[in-house]
Amino acid sequence: MSLTQMAGAAVRVDNGAMLAVLDLADSEAEPARLRAQLREAAHDSGFFYLVGHGVPRHRMDGVLALAREFFALPLDAKNEISQLNSPQFRGYSRIGGELTNGKVDWREQIDIGPERPVIDGADGYWRLQGPNLWPSTPAGFRTAFEEWAATLSDVGIRLLRHWAVSLGAAKDTFDAAFADRPATLIKVVRYPGTSDTSQGVGVHKDSGVLTLLLLEQGSEGLQVEVDAGKWIDVPPLPDGLIVNIGELLEVATGGYLRATRHRVLAPPSGTDRVSIPFFLNPALDATVPIISLPAELAALSRGVEADPDNPIFNTYGENAWKSRTRAHPDVAELHHGITPKGAASAT
Repeated sequence: MSLTQMAGAAVRVDNGAMLAVLDLADSEAEPARLRAQLREAAHDSGFFYLVGHGVPRHRMDGVLALAREFFALPLDAKNEISQLNSPQFRGYSRIGGELTNGKVDWREQIDIGPERPVIDGADGYWRLQGPNLWPSTPAGFRTAFEEWAATLSDVGIRLLRHWAVSLGAAKDTFDAAFADRPATLIKVVRYPGTSDTSQGVGVHKDSGVLTLLLLEQGSEGLQVEVDAGKWIDVPPLPDGLIVNIGELLEVATGGYLRATRHRVLAPPSGTDRVSIPFFLNPALDATVPIISLPAELAALSRGVEADPDNPIFNTYGENAWKSRTRAHPDVAELHHGITPKGAASAT
């Protein structure tokens, strides 16, 4: 797969499609230019590459290596932190342990959220707050991923502040939603090889605000629907993160910014793939503010896409609860006595 890069312009993949490559370091010298690029990338495709984010290469390589070490463990060792033991949907999910659109995703993973105490008597989405299940091996796993969450949270908040200004709003428009107990999520994912490569992860939009994705070099499988029925491959960019917006930013901008459908094809037999998506989500009880767009931008808004099978709620926790219970019906039934219909997931 060929791929050429020019920061501030675009990256071309082998099918001729283009995704923007944005350099966050430009925010120091040319903030207005970067903000315009961010706004247009999120409006046009909802996906772009981010460089100049300040995350050192050794940190990226370190978390990928820890992921590889964990997934190389025997199944019994991985199941010591089985998600079936977590009412908060944390820990290890076996291959086939998550659903999208009611169909099995071909991946294994660890889900990691903020480390917080369980709320006694919690109801609804507050049942998502609680501790993680941390593996005893490999050494340093917890420290590395807690630091990863803090680092990417900072990157994500910087992006949101630039987006707010680019949309005619105050720089701190989104800050309050993330100020107290943001419900961030890391997925540490491995896609094993299989003869049926149709669904590593099924077609979906991310239900939160913003996703920052780290891929191993040489990875293939992520695809984005840039137009109805038109899918493009999104390979990794050296030292870059892949960024996409979620449904709540679409809601916040009346559809001007675009949460885009995407999917992951499972790798062929004899290969595998590791990825680490980080989901920047606000507090469970937060509502993302609605921005009054300037007239010239409002005229280009497409409206929020309505899907009766996947309603978007104003409060983030309601979206998260819907997503988690659909994606992991075994955990939902075991710990919460519910059998959800349908499924939702995130890359």
